[in-house]
Amino acid sequence: MVAMNWTGRTYFLTCLLLFIAMFSGSGQSKEQQNLEARKTQLLNEIKQINSLLNQQAKKRTSILSQVEDLNQKIRMQQELIRVTNQQANLLNRQINGNMRKIESLRNDLVKLKEDYAKMIVRSYKSKSQQSRLMFLLSSETFLQGYKRLQYMKQYTNFRKEQGVEIQKKTEELQQLNTTLIVQRKEKERLVAENRKAQQELQTERSQQEQLVNSIRKKEGEYASQIKQKRSQADELDRQIQKLIREAIAESNKKAGAKATGGSATTFALTPEGRLIANNFAANKGSLIWPVERGYKSQGYGQYADPVYPDVKHNNNGVTIATIQGAKARAIFDGEISAIIAIPGGNKAVQVRHGNYITTYYNLSDVYVRKGEKVKAKQSLGAIVTNPITGKTEMKFFLYKDTVKLNPEQWIAKM
Repeated sequence: MVAMNWTGRTYFLTCLLLFIAMFSGSGQSKEQQNLEARKTQLLNEIKQINSLLNQQAKKRTSILSQVEDLNQKIRMQQELIRVTNQQANLLNRQINGNMRKIESLRNDLVKLKEDYAKMIVRSYKSKSQQSRLMFLLSSETFLQGYKRLQYMKQYTNFRKEQGVEIQKKTEELQQLNTTLIVQRKEKERLVAENRKAQQELQTERSQQEQLVNSIRKKEGEYASQIKQKRSQADELDRQIQKLIREAIAESNKKAGAKATGGSATTFALTPEGRLIANNFAANKGSLIWPVERGYKSQGYGQYADPVYPDVKHNNNGVTIATIQGAKARAIFDGEISAIIAIPGGNKAVQVRHGNYITTYYNLSDVYVRKGEKVKAKQSLGAIVTNPITGKTEMKFFLYKDTVKLNPEQWIAKM
């Protein structure tokens, strides 16, 4: 009976440990899936950048574009190395956890086999039918005889259960050993991937250094390209602000007494407009991308020049690189509030979502008109492919009334 109590406690503890392991394994599996998804995204973005760099290398025209793309690729390679390291560390924790489980199972198996061996010996000593019969007949009362019979049945069943438990733990041990072999091979693969990524990063840094040195020999050309780019960006920002203010004035005048709030810099919202704005705000962090396929080539806010780090640039939106022939798409239901044609540049479409405004710039053909209602994912226009650089890029801006917002905080996984 003592052996049965020990086994009962062991069974309970084993179940508890397995339950905890299942929860832990489930969490790790989800984390591993997220890391793998992020790595796949980075590899796709690096592939797209490589394609752009190959096109630029053939044309040898825009130095600024070459530097920006190479700089972006280096950042992505660094992120790829970081993600792969996280995967390897996670796998290492799983391997260590499985090794601890294996050690625990081996100890349990040794104890079970020892107990089982003792039972076999005891069973052997009392295996004769005569011994069992005498054990029953020597009972002082009928109740005692009945209890002895039950004990003999329990003992027989317990011995079978011990055999089954030994087989179960042996199979579990074999499975864990197989899993461990697979995990160690996977870790070796990740280490090899990381080694290759480190080598590629070194090559790219060398290319960057060569490119920077060549640029410094042509400072005038590089400075001219930066000046032109800044001038276009400033003009675009002015146009966006101007059109938002005009949209506010027009909307507030039209809404009149039906709307609440409003000023020269804020929309007076009707109940319908407030509902749209609230729904838009409720989707912060999970809004769709303004292109079906693409990656963020330049983020929001201030960033250092890749050649002259002391020189700072500012991006009031995000720049998204995509494939040739791509279309801009509305990120949420709304109404076209303006269509812009930038002098010396391309077209932009503004969509109003209550008191939120999204702007999609660098379009050639526009598929919508002012005042038109649009749905999320609806195509707004074709994105221009630069004939010199071969790049297909769109600038995306987000405002609340006249206040600039960081799109990276609103678009899912940007």
